[in-house]
Amino acid sequence: MIFRNCFVSPQELVELIGAADIYITPYKHKGQVVSGTLAYALSAGKAIISTPYLHAIELLDNERGVLVPFDDPQAIGDKTIALLDNGTARHAMRKRAYLYARDMVWDRVAQQYMGSFERVYNERLRNPRATFSAQNTEKVLDHLPTIKLDHLHRMTDDTGIVEHAPEGYTTDDNARALIVAILLEEFGSSAPAGALDLASRYLAFLWLAFVPTSRRFRNSLSYERQWQEPQGSEDSHGRALWGLGTVLGRSKDAGLRGAAGRLFELAIPAAVEFKSPRACAFALLGLQEYLDSFPGDRAALSAADALANRLLNSYRAIHSTDWNWFENGLACSNARLPQALIRAGMRSGSDEMVSTGLEALGWLTTIQSCEIRGHFVPIGSHGFYSKKTEKARFDQQPVEACAVVSACLQAYLATGKGRWRKEAWTAFNWFLGDNDLQIALYDADTGGCRDGLHPDRANENQGAESTLSFLMALLEMRKLEQGTESNS
Repeated sequence: MIFRNCFVSPQELVELIGAADIYITPYKHKGQVVSGTLAYALSAGKAIISTPYLHAIELLDNERGVLVPFDDPQAIGDKTIALLDNGTARHAMRKRAYLYARDMVWDRVAQQYMGSFERVYNERLRNPRATFSAQNTEKVLDHLPTIKLDHLHRMTDDTGIVEHAPEGYTTDDNARALIVAILLEEFGSSAPAGALDLASRYLAFLWLAFVPTSRRFRNSLSYERQWQEPQGSEDSHGRALWGLGTVLGRSKDAGLRGAAGRLFELAIPAAVEFKSPRACAFALLGLQEYLDSFPGDRAALSAADALANRLLNSYRAIHSTDWNWFENGLACSNARLPQALIRAGMRSGSDEMVSTGLEALGWLTTIQSCEIRGHFVPIGSHGFYSKKTEKARFDQQPVEACAVVSACLQAYLATGKGRWRKEAWTAFNWFLGDNDLQIALYDADTGGCRDGLHPDRANENQGAESTLSFLMALLEMRKLEQGTESNS
């Protein structure tokens, strides 16, 4: 017999265990919760004799080894001789140990980890909960935060509003920002200063994005001021028209209106050919804004009628008893479609357009409502929702909450029914913490808005789209409440 009283390398340890007929592990204390050499011996299919410490009790259960009392050399000797004398019992023990250890090899362990992660992930989707609580000084429901533009100013430079700090600029965001700036202008002396200065920068960006030869807008501009594509999407073109129409329909500044008017005129013809219902809705919202101030413009009326009828025909073709929608799937800014159709129907006197828009919006608010608490749950961007797929719960985006606020306020204007005012409040309160995780998306310290809601947390980024979505919703809600107060 040779005793080696030293530490050995992992490779030598494996060789020694592999050469052994019997592995003995005589720890002196029960509290030993782990033994790497015991795990090696078990996985190698060795006959094992051990004192009853915690790890050994677990691994050697069901006759996968032999347990002997602590501080009892005689018992160890007796069990060793018994196993050496009974080859049948020793080999049966080895087989039980080897088979049990197959679930301990690394590839099996990795699979078990993945199964655990998947179970936790699916459970979190079914029962979301917060891992932390964000500070929210404005969480009292039915109480509107003050208008704070600190974050908007930080994200705006001489070119326009930055999408995310290192990522450059987009026409989408600058069109949204232009709408927000004009909504601020409407509040006059009660609004934070600088709205017109902001509007002029965002409008200048739209001029920069426009390509006269194609009469289309580019969308993505790098931070180095290099355009990333020759032509943007239909959606970005539609949003640009929406921003320009808002200037022409609401601004009192002659300079802004003059700069927006020519660009609006040049950009309308391309929108009439749009196929995307969402792009049609954005452009239609811009045309409706414009027509509020210029109701006799025949070219604008013709374009608005064409886009509104395209939306209506999309709904007629797609909707069914359990799918009251314009497309076979829902993505982001969904509520803009019924909003645009309701507004177009109000202008043209089309009861069908108004009723269709209300039907679609009612269905949308129903499927975006929590079955238990009734709070707003926007369609998640991690998979969205279609006729063939389940509704994605996360990641929830501020842009959808903003769209629902606007659409419900439009429905309230069309019908006077308190249901729609309540739905607008429900969607707006999502920003303030009345959501799946009870976490505020609005940051009262910066005036910005977090980028979305994950199954376990809020996205701490505060990008342009999210901040502008919150500000647009806030300004529209403030206008609603001012109108309510003036009528009371």
